[in-house]
Amino acid sequence: MNYQETCEYLFSQTPNYEKQGASGYKEGLENTMALDEHFGHPHEHFRSIHIGGTNGKGSVAHLIAAHLQVCGYRVGLYTSPHLVDFRERIRVNGSPISESYVVKFVETEKDFFEPLNPSFFELATAMAFKYFKEMDVDIAVVEVGLGGRLDCTNIITPILSIITNVSLDHTQLLGNSAAQIAMEKAGIIKRGVPVIIGKATPETRPVFEAKAQESDAPIVFAEDEPEIISSTPTAKGIHYKTKHHLEFDCELAGEYQPQNVNTVLTSFVLLKERGYLCDSTMAEDYAAVINELNNTFMNVTKITGLKGRWQTVQTNPTVVCDTGHNQGAWQHISLQLGQVNCRQMRIVFGMMKDKDIYSVMELLPKQAVYYFTKASTNRALPETSLKIFGEQMGLQGNSYPTVEKAFKAALEESHPDDFIFVGGSTYVVADFMKTRI
Repeated sequence: MNYQETCEYLFSQTPNYEKQGASGYKEGLENTMALDEHFGHPHEHFRSIHIGGTNGKGSVAHLIAAHLQVCGYRVGLYTSPHLVDFRERIRVNGSPISESYVVKFVETEKDFFEPLNPSFFELATAMAFKYFKEMDVDIAVVEVGLGGRLDCTNIITPILSIITNVSLDHTQLLGNSAAQIAMEKAGIIKRGVPVIIGKATPETRPVFEAKAQESDAPIVFAEDEPEIISSTPTAKGIHYKTKHHLEFDCELAGEYQPQNVNTVLTSFVLLKERGYLCDSTMAEDYAAVINELNNTFMNVTKITGLKGRWQTVQTNPTVVCDTGHNQGAWQHISLQLGQVNCRQMRIVFGMMKDKDIYSVMELLPKQAVYYFTKASTNRALPETSLKIFGEQMGLQGNSYPTVEKAFKAALEESHPDDFIFVGGSTYVVADFMKTRI
């Protein structure tokens, strides 16, 4: 098989939550443990940082990985889902895993793993950990796939655990309340390993505190003593000031990013206390610290390959995409859209069937023109149904069978002073990105 054939094999021949939804999710760690033993427990050969949560974990993972690279570490980064190419999920110092490695892994190991019938994510995780071992990474930043307690990344014992936040998402698998979902997310808390909670609520805080106490794990709530004291939007992103009198800029411009950056800076403090990061990080050498932070935060997309976080892809008209796909994310995105100054806002919008569609659509701006569409996955809600739901909520527009056709229509109808937003689902953004290759 060549690389494209190998990817098609991975996507079509294994249970895949991203395509199938709940039927593609395999609960339990039996397959993960079997794969881990087969490959010689590769995760034991590198240090790791484990990042879970409902929203923001991708941004936090990329920012931490970028800073570790700035500090001279050889860094593995495992995230999901990918937007265009499977190789985006597995990176070392920003470079994606090679096509030849993916092909060889499948060809060499399928006689072992096919009888196990592992899920797509179980197999991808095993590949990532094996690759990180063979690439001799110093530390791997590992993003949880779904939940935490039973996620196949949860075999690692990290030097630091991070849970960004909890909101209602994947309720059919994780629970119908924030407390239930928090219990699943808290499953990544390990005995004696410090954990940072980016943002908690009165419902979720007791869950995290109880699990940390049970695990004798030091717990820090980043919002209690925030490192960030101000954040100001700029033409290039966001300008931050910290309680340590530091000022730096970040290219990630989403309204939700200050919360993520505060969580990241809190992690830097803990990592520095444990002997990681640069010698100057969070220390007295402010000039060196500012240089490091600017290198990290103004170059994170270049350093790590991060895409799809309030990303401006063109101007005249301005086109922005964002992968936010649930109510928690859209509470921030809607505020961001409300700050946009333009002649006419146009929104290319699609969602997955298993999301809380009405809760998200209630947050959409009424003054925009909508281009309702569906991503190229079986989980996508039909564009015609989405248009009907939108009309019930006062959202006006037309439906289009593909993201490409929806965006093309939005672009053709736009004036240079218009603003086009593409989002509603990671998979909508993924389809959009593929049209721009």
